[in-house]
Amino acid sequence: MSISQSIHFIPPPHGHLRHPLQERLERDVDGEIMFDAASRGRYSTDASIYQIMPVGVVVPRTIDAAISAMQIAGEQGVPILPRGAGTSQCGQTVGAALVIDNSKYLNKLTAIDAANRRATVEPGMVLDHLNGRLKSSGLWFAVDVSTSAQATLGGMAGNNSCGSRSIFYGNMVHNVAAVEAVLADGSIERFGELHAGGEGGRSQRFRDILAGIRTICERERDEIAARFPPLLRRVAGYNLDIFAPRDPLNYNTPVPNLAHMLVGSEGTLAWFKSLELKLSPLPKHRVLGVVNFPTFYQSMDLAQHIVKLGPTAVELVDRTMIDLSRNNPAFRPVIDAALIGEPETVLLVEFAGDELAPLVNKLDDLADLMGDLGLPQSVVKMADGAPQRALWEVRKAGLNIMMSMKGDGKPVSFIEDCCVPLEHLAEYTRRLTEVFDKHGTKGTWYAHASCGTLHVRPILNMRGDGAIKMRAIAEEAAQLVREYKGVYSGEHGDGLVRSEWIAPFFGPRLTAALGEIKTLFDPKGLMNPGKIVNPSKQDDRSLFRFPPGYAPKQFATVLDWSEWGGHGAGASSSGGFGAAVEMCNNNGHCRKFDAGTMCPSYRATGDEQHLTRGRANTLRLALSGQLGADAFTAEVVKDAMDLCVSCKGCKRECPTGVDMAKMKIEFLHHYKQRHGHSLHDKLVAYLPRYAPHAWAFGWLMNLRNVIPGAAWLGERLMGFSARRKLPLWRRPLLASIGAARWQKAMRKARAEGSEAYFGKERDVVLWVDTFTNYFEGPSQYFPGISAEAASIVLHKAGYNVDLIGGATGERPLCCGRTFLATGMVDEAKNEARRTIAALRPYVERGVPIIGLEPSCLLTLRDEFKSMLPGEETDQLAAQAFLFEEFLVREKQAGRFDPARLGLRPIVAKHALLHGHCHQKAFGMMSAVEEVLSWIPELETTTIESSCCGMAGAFGYETGHYEVSMKMAELSLLPAVRGADATALIVADGTSCRHQIADGAEREAVHVAVVLAQAMVAVVAKQ
Repeated sequence: MSISQSIHFIPPPHGHLRHPLQERLERDVDGEIMFDAASRGRYSTDASIYQIMPVGVVVPRTIDAAISAMQIAGEQGVPILPRGAGTSQCGQTVGAALVIDNSKYLNKLTAIDAANRRATVEPGMVLDHLNGRLKSSGLWFAVDVSTSAQATLGGMAGNNSCGSRSIFYGNMVHNVAAVEAVLADGSIERFGELHAGGEGGRSQRFRDILAGIRTICERERDEIAARFPPLLRRVAGYNLDIFAPRDPLNYNTPVPNLAHMLVGSEGTLAWFKSLELKLSPLPKHRVLGVVNFPTFYQSMDLAQHIVKLGPTAVELVDRTMIDLSRNNPAFRPVIDAALIGEPETVLLVEFAGDELAPLVNKLDDLADLMGDLGLPQSVVKMADGAPQRALWEVRKAGLNIMMSMKGDGKPVSFIEDCCVPLEHLAEYTRRLTEVFDKHGTKGTWYAHASCGTLHVRPILNMRGDGAIKMRAIAEEAAQLVREYKGVYSGEHGDGLVRSEWIAPFFGPRLTAALGEIKTLFDPKGLMNPGKIVNPSKQDDRSLFRFPPGYAPKQFATVLDWSEWGGHGAGASSSGGFGAAVEMCNNNGHCRKFDAGTMCPSYRATGDEQHLTRGRANTLRLALSGQLGADAFTAEVVKDAMDLCVSCKGCKRECPTGVDMAKMKIEFLHHYKQRHGHSLHDKLVAYLPRYAPHAWAFGWLMNLRNVIPGAAWLGERLMGFSARRKLPLWRRPLLASIGAARWQKAMRKARAEGSEAYFGKERDVVLWVDTFTNYFEGPSQYFPGISAEAASIVLHKAGYNVDLIGGATGERPLCCGRTFLATGMVDEAKNEARRTIAALRPYVERGVPIIGLEPSCLLTLRDEFKSMLPGEETDQLAAQAFLFEEFLVREKQAGRFDPARLGLRPIVAKHALLHGHCHQKAFGMMSAVEEVLSWIPELETTTIESSCCGMAGAFGYETGHYEVSMKMAELSLLPAVRGADATALIVADGTSCRHQIADGAEREAVHVAVVLAQAMVAVVAKQ
């Protein structure tokens, strides 16, 4: 059955017809049912090069709901496609079928048997979540794939995933004890070990399947022995060798296990209801040796000697990946710490065990071995856990780092999992490199040197001649693999890209046997058709994400996207914008719940639509006309972009560099031009302009929070949630007599100091933003606001401080962020020009510009360069610093000693620190942590949190209040509520402090306030 034959009816993408399946599902299934074009489009891709629109999508809330959906689809003859995180790299999880998304609700750990080292899980449980739950028991599930933070265990079993440590622990097939599966006809069977006489009491359906498998495998015993090489990394087809395993670990079971026929079946045989997993003892210690090689060939040639030392992993990082890692600010210091000179490649060699001393000796043995092999002093030894974990994170991001290349040429997955015996690895890679040269390209290399499986991806332009080159390279690579008695599919499965290569390697008899197995389980061919059995061609361009005729809409952009290249790219061309959108390769790294920042709205909702990947796909589909004419400025895109809080987490954490915050600005500009701005938009956007006049009536506006009914009325008229208190208007610092006197005191202190001390090089500008100036009042810790506290600290540190922002009644200097947040980019540009002009004299003198509010100050470093690219903007960006960042920079440069501040212990002995999203996105949290560490006896704990949920005006909006609070309740507010009453809550973001006050009824303060409080002596106000 071909893909095109596998369904009865697909509704037109832009039509209003309802699929009869949709009506049944909505009536009878407890789940989210999605048949609209945008939702289907978001599920039409995975991390492969393919795109196929599904019939519809079901996100079942219960196991029973998933089974009901399968039964209903089966009755109507509609194919069924199980899906986890959608991170498959070969096209396993795309198809013209009903997609059943297991990941949102079917993700429970249902049983742990620590004594027998077993765990039972639902198919949507994520690997990292399982291991987090197991840690206290001293156990873990050891198939540690690089996508462990996203990969679901059902998907891992479907792909027969392997992981970095498979040389020691094996693949999924070695670690799955049993599978409870639902067949296409709705019957439920448990597949596990086949003990003698164990068929009694089993259903006739089960007995028929077992008998058929026995017959096929016995009939083809000799062919299986001839065609299945004895390699660990062999995941092609079905595991026909379950009665006579042909890999070095022998499936790690004394008796045949029928579950192993399902492992690696890619959803083509059954849907996994639950999995019983084998657990392993969690090693108490790990050490890492990073071997630096001058040539790629040497690293491949010497890997066979390294594995004899008994490592748990030997992983390759090549020169391309090293260079790309250095371009990522989060990865650069990590990779640099592992290098000796400028190696062409490095191998990460890990040893694990319960005693540290023997492992350290192993590192010495590794260094000695490399010396004996002609590479002395080539090993960087890492015995501490933190640098090891950081480096493994870089390695785990390897594929995505590779995909961060800008331009149409991208590393393409199609021969990346070929596996050859280690003794042939160097020659295989050398000859394959010659193949790439022959076709005018090069390959990127990384991954499992321990097992002979290297993830190699030729760089191809899949919009142009990529498909032609892909076919030619695949044919020559297949010939090389056969010559070296290897396997063509060694880790990531078959899917759409490799299923057609099963026949050349398995031969006609075993290829036919796979079809028989498929029919035993799935007589009607409804389970994920087109994979493994009866596949399409890998280069069928009609199935590509960028098929013939793909042409994104061209329009004039309001931001500069030239960095991304693209067709017709330029500062005002959408070519670069489209190319930036297409940087998302669907790797799913944004599906994170417990680390980093991205993606806050996904963490709160669990919806693909509100994921960085989901938004990028929606934009791409809209730009290319796949969601209808003018979809880019229609509600379908607005719905996807609506919950993006512009945290910029993806800017730092997405390995391919998707900058959704910038994309939202571009989108909002065009959307609002078409649909207009609401009163709420205007109140938010123009706040910096009316603030100098409105503050005088602040007492009246502040009554909104206390007069009954006022909040209700404001919600209906202005769109601010009645359940949220609005910030209180305050007397602005820059308009106060106290501030003027403060400046006078500063000038007096300078006059009394020496010119050597208060020379030009000691001048700084403290930019007081609108929010700090008009909405911040004294705290219980300090009688003034953070701008005053910062002035005190900077002056005491030896700097002459000029305050700038806007005098009484004057229009303040503004970063334009409120305009950007509402799509008024032209107005934001006007503000940027004013700010640049006002700061130009300081910039020309080299005076640092210091800011307190991260979202405002960092706009000078980010959005200014996109709105008004040029040398002047670059110079301003280079001299703009956050308060704590500046202090740490000056300390590191030897121009400032924290001892000068005379800091003393404060009443609070513990500080709880919450980072503003933009601080995290620009890698600045370490500066805040260091500044707090200067205060004697103060212990600081950084809350592992994503966005606070307020995100400027986002959390105040009526329609966003609920999701705003969900974001805050994920980790921030529980941590604050759980803190001791005497603990200090530190948050540099104005909106973060408001969210903490609103949701936890605790006061949070800026780090400048904490430093000012801790100073032994301060300059008294005159």
